[in-house]
This record gives sequence, C-alpha cells and structure tokens, in this order.
Amino acid sequence: MPKGVAQRAEVVSNERVTPHMVRLVLSAPGGGALEVDPEGYTDTYVKVLLPRPGTSVVEPFDLEEVKERIPAEDWPVMRTYTIRAWDPETGHATIDFVVHGDEGIAGPWAATAQPGDQVQLFGPGRGYAPDPGADWHLLVGDESALPAIAATLEAMPEGAVVHAFVEVADPAEEQPVLTVARAEVTWIHRSASEGSQPGEALVAAVRGLDRPAGRVHAFVHGDADVVKQLRSFLRFECGVDKADLSASGYWKRGTNDDQWRTMKREWVAQMEAEEARRSA
Repeated sequence: MPKGVAQRAEVVSNERVTPHMVRLVLSAPGGGALEVDPEGYTDTYVKVLLPRPGTSVVEPFDLEEVKERIPAEDWPVMRTYTIRAWDPETGHATIDFVVHGDEGIAGPWAATAQPGDQVQLFGPGRGYAPDPGADWHLLVGDESALPAIAATLEAMPEGAVVHAFVEVADPAEEQPVLTVARAEVTWIHRSASEGSQPGEALVAAVRGLDRPAGRVHAFVHGDADVVKQLRSFLRFECGVDKADLSASGYWKRGTNDDQWRTMKREWVAQMEAEEARRSA
C-alpha cells in the first residue's frame, strides 16, 4: 500500500472522450485546488485509491482504519494514472481512464463516477519532461500512454520536431491533439493487424521511421513487451544514450495490475542487466 498522506479529490465532471476512454476532472472537495501541480513535467502521475467491489469499503474511508478492520485481500487497490491536463488557475486536474466494460476496478469506477463523488490520491510523482535541447523527439505508446503523449505534444514549443506513434484499438479511439510543434502523429490500429500480435505493428512502425538527424529524446511507455523491444532497438541499434530515453512498462499483457506491480521491479532489473551485458 502507498506511503505518505492521501489527499481527497472530488469529481467535477465526467466525459466519454472515445468509446473506451473516460475523462474525469477532479478538484479538492468543494471545488478547491489539488496539490498535484506537474511543475513542467508532462508525465506526472498520481496513485488513485479505490475500494474493491463487493467489500464493505465505501468512500469516505480511512485507509488505516480499513486495514485494521478487514483482511488484506479486501483492502482498497491502488492504480497509477497520468495527469492529462492541469488548470493552474483552479488547481483542477484532468485524468483519462481506459475503460473495457466491467473489466478491472478503475475503469468501471471512472465510467460511473458522478460529480461530487470522492476518491483518494497519493502523489504526485513526476517522471518525464521533453528536453528542449534535443534535435527531435520520439513519443511511443498505447492507450495507457496516450495521456502523457498528448500532454507532451501540447507542451512542445513551436517548431519542435516530433514523431509520435500511438497504438489504439481502432479509428474510433483516435483523439485530436493540438500542438504548435512540427509533429507527425501515426495511429496504429489493432483492428487492422489481423494475424499479428498486439504491439507488432507499433514496433514495426517505429523501426521503419526515417529518423531525423541529431540527438533524439525518446518517451516509450505502455505494454512492457513492446517497451522492452523498443528500448533495445533504440539503445543498441540506434545508439540512443540511456539519459535520452524514458522507457517504462505501464502494464504487461497476460497479467492484471496487481500481478504486474509485483513483477515490475524484477522486469526492470532484467532489462538493466541485459543492457549492462550488451554495453560491456
């Protein structure tokens, strides 16, 4: 479970952006400001604490009291989400949730959340901001990384050279993104990739890019298997310096959120060991 003090948030609005993406605007209770200012980072995240369905836990609850009262298997769960947008005037945060029907916990909660509903947040954590000194930028991910990719595109300065590759289920899941950068956004549709595994077309598209000259600053997040392949490609076939690459597996196909959280540290260690071996 998370360390630190949670802050309580309240749903201001709920919008269905695409068939499988729900956008919530959150404030502090009563419309006040949340303490989650991204401070210039475009991959700023919070951990959302949610009761497990079917348990006696409902908001508002005190986590420590709950942990003393019920068995661990019924404790609330924690899910990590990127802040899609931040309003510095109101202190309100926008968070996008991928929803696949009744699957999971966070998606169904977001789909039915109403203005006034409350939830607890931990954080923020800040992971990535585009380097203004880079010659060009590479942004790669799936739906789970789209909020950070979109926030990054919107934050890019005028004229910045950006290539973005985003894998989504089908054309209905594409989202318009406003940017003043010289950005080329390529949407990869899993529905058009019959006979191939999810992520294969995304990896192929990145590998096939006619890369601009100069130093790239890359953001590659999403499915762990895709991230692993592209991190290896960028580091050892393209010569991208480790400091110029933000690569993280947000999730792993075939595991649920709790299983992946348990596995992720070992996955990172294995990637780093392989990288050290190949660099020796």
